[in-house]
Amino acid sequence: MSEITNGIQQDASRLKKVKSILVTQAAPTDAKSPYFEIERKYHVKVDFRPFIEVQGIAYKEFRKQKIEILAHSAIIFTSRNAIDHFFRICKEAKIEVPADMKYFCITEQTANYLQKYIVIRKRKVFTGTRTALDLLEIIKKHKTEKFLFPCSNKRQKDLPDYMGTNDFQLTEAVMYETVSADLSDLENVFYDIIAFYSPSGITSLFLNFPDFKQNNTRIAAFGPTTAQAAIDAGLIIDIQAPMPSAPSMTGALELYIKQVNK
Repeated sequence: MSEITNGIQQDASRLKKVKSILVTQAAPTDAKSPYFEIERKYHVKVDFRPFIEVQGIAYKEFRKQKIEILAHSAIIFTSRNAIDHFFRICKEAKIEVPADMKYFCITEQTANYLQKYIVIRKRKVFTGTRTALDLLEIIKKHKTEKFLFPCSNKRQKDLPDYMGTNDFQLTEAVMYETVSADLSDLENVFYDIIAFYSPSGITSLFLNFPDFKQNNTRIAAFGPTTAQAAIDAGLIIDIQAPMPSAPSMTGALELYIKQVNK
């Protein structure tokens, strides 16, 4: 017999008690993180382990893209990694970013991270709320800008694809790469839930463990592309976010734990 759990039709036999969770990201630096609250509140062990690593490409490799950074009037940042590697490349290229450069950041947190490199109050910084599509609503008001999009070799397609089909001047600049982490030390370690946040995490799982069998391990997936990657890999998704009842991964995990840890 099956039922709807966190928006997913699921076999009721998989609704088993949770004692351990593996989060496929680095541990939060904030002691008040909801993950630690889940650990305390439900007496569940929560471990953190990045399944992917970010590596900056060498400046000489970047030069092969023949991109003139100063030929652009605006930069789009969708992550802290993009900010770090953009300014790294600029430093290695001995480029001083002009004061009138405009910055479009996907969230306020990303915008605040710019303070590591520039004095924000003296610059033109535009901020989205949560997703690339939210940021597009702001970008639409600046259609005459020449945008540079620092990104990974594996990036979300929605923003550049939209801009490419709506006559925006956009240059994609690959400045870092996403690679699978070495997870060999986890070979004989088992968790009740593994929480994934990107298709690259799913790829890393099977690159490290080609014969991985899900069995009773519950899979949590954040975002539709991650969920699709899990399904394509033959995994059963037990927990999915964002959902109307759980906009965050921690919210979805808590709903599930409340249901099964009675």
